[in-house]
Amino acid sequence: MKSAVPPLLVLAWGNPSRGDDALGPLLAERLLANAGAASLADRVEVLTDFQLQVEHALDLVGRERVLFVDAALNLSEPFTVRLLQAARGGGIGSHALAPEAVLQVYQDLHGQPPPPATLLGIRARAFELGTAPSADALADLDRAFAWACRWLSGENIVEEVSA
Repeated sequence: MKSAVPPLLVLAWGNPSRGDDALGPLLAERLLANAGAASLADRVEVLTDFQLQVEHALDLVGRERVLFVDAALNLSEPFTVRLLQAARGGGIGSHALAPEAVLQVYQDLHGQPPPPATLLGIRARAFELGTAPSADALADLDRAFAWACRWLSGENIVEEVSA
């Protein structure tokens, strides 16, 4: 028998082989390790991918809250947090599907609003193939990780922040 779907979903994406683009998957790895230590393993599911796909709308079913995580260029702060709403666009079926489009697919499939969703963007600077994340990006990842841990515990649910 399949167990219940954890109420929290963290969906991180990026390419670990492209420098700072690895920040989303790296944050996901840290959260997975921390969830067990914080006794949250049964409350959170952490998924990673190279890019968002329409199929990710199915991963939202049965969730109370969703955290999307990605590397972000042109940030002046280590990370930014923004509440998301379902929206058309972002090229469904294209290479770059926006999280808002994933939420819209969910809404179109189920005829109801998606679960509350937040985007955590971590400051990135370089995406060269075959490079490791930069030291500056890893420092920003530490700050974003601290925020994400508070999100998992129920803090920082509604406010938008730049830190």
